[in-house]
Amino acid sequence: MDRDPEVTRFVQGPWHKPSAHRSFVVERIEQVYPSGLGYWTIRDRETEKFYGWVLLIPYHVLKPEVEIGWRLVRDAWGKGVATEAAKIILEHGLNTVGLPRIVADIDPQNIASARVAEKISMKYVEDRILGGSKFLSFQSRSIVAV
Repeated sequence: MDRDPEVTRFVQGPWHKPSAHRSFVVERIEQVYPSGLGYWTIRDRETEKFYGWVLLIPYHVLKPEVEIGWRLVRDAWGKGVATEAAKIILEHGLNTVGLPRIVADIDPQNIASARVAEKISMKYVEDRILGGSKFLSFQSRSIVAV
């Protein structure tokens, strides 16, 4: 999946450097995440075909926030798979884990992912510059000033 340039088009990563990509994947797999957080594999209910994954992990760039993300193979695009999986994980994070909010920072050109965020009731709140790149920041809950 990570070797498909369309799948990784809007996601920064070591996709075209085999050793760096392997290290990245191994680090993510071996990482011990806080209780209730991590990666979930998405598979077709009937065939068990791999569709991708959805994540809910600490946001290393903007601690102590938790981010939600998803990545799917092209065969799964446009079928509601990302929305269904992300909605389940978002609800898990808010209701089971008890997170006060969850963020998703999305490349402005990634219209499909922005639509997924909106469909799962996340709201656009601001533009963010991370690593020199602009992102649309969606959040599950509004920030309430105390």
